[in-house]
Amino acid sequence: MIRIGLTGNIASGKSSVARRLAALGARVLDADQLAREVVAPGTPALEAIAARFGDEVLAADGSLNRGALRTRVFGHPDALAALNAIVHPDVGRLRATRAHTAEADGVRVLVDEIPLLFEAGLADQFDAIVFVDAPEPVRLARLMRDRGLPESDARAMMTSQADVAPKRARATWIVENDGSREALDSQVDAIWQAMLARFRP
Repeated sequence: MIRIGLTGNIASGKSSVARRLAALGARVLDADQLAREVVAPGTPALEAIAARFGDEVLAADGSLNRGALRTRVFGHPDALAALNAIVHPDVGRLRATRAHTAEADGVRVLVDEIPLLFEAGLADQFDAIVFVDAPEPVRLARLMRDRGLPESDARAMMTSQADVAPKRARATWIVENDGSREALDSQVDAIWQAMLARFRP
């Protein structure tokens, strides 16, 4: 089974690339979805988060109040590190379980969509890495449009992430997502063919 890491900075279009890869035949594991699963009500991770950050980060129904938690950790490296120490190990275990299932199912290409792939030190776990990029003004406009953020918040989220250049340098393939959906799909299709050729059994 081919293991592909899919990453890119915020608002670069990773999810669009993931959807195209899935349409071409890959199975996709979304790190954000895995993270939601490991902090579902009743999970040890959610209990640990409440113990560390207070019940104020819980919604009335007992689920995680992501907005409240975000305000606790954004701009606070120690708090973010504490949150990651709670969530990341459980996400890693769940990812390993899903990968094992994919292999047992005979999946040919498994794509792990992981926004912080390089930051988390996961690059070596994959056969190849696809990095999705777009110019800063494009990503800024997407954040403001799609998430309804004021410009100051959108810029803060962008600047909190690691620099793009080292990530591009380490990627196997780069998707430039600054044009139409057709142009994006064309790039992904070409990468898919290159991927199958590179890892031909």
